[in-house]
Amino acid sequence: VQLVESGGGLVQPGGSLRLSCVASGIIFSVENMGWFRQVPGKERELLAMMDIGGGTNYTDSAKGRFTASRDNAKNTAYLQMNSLKPEDSATYYCNADIRHYAYSLHSYTHWGRGTQVTVSS
Repeated sequence: VQLVESGGGLVQPGGSLRLSCVASGIIFSVENMGWFRQVPGKERELLAMMDIGGGTNYTDSAKGRFTASRDNAKNTAYLQMNSLKPEDSATYYCNADIRHYAYSLHSYTHWGRGTQVTVSS
């Protein structure tokens, strides 16, 4: 299974970006999907976690400016980021809990390699 994030880049303060995360490979179902970010020297920070029904919980860092969504038919998660600030600069990661087969008793957590977001004028 691969998770691939895309959509990062350089944006000016106040701008917007939409990140995508596509899961591919042997997948029966994608359960929870989450968005995280990390800056060098700091722990990875949870931003949003979505369940398979689309219910979403946000942490304080993401509330109000970030919107997470998913398209289950495409095994894809999105993170819409608005009103970006320089302190939002980080590598953004997604993860997904995946059941690989219909008979699988458990799901396994997979991570993408991240996409860099830089907010600077």
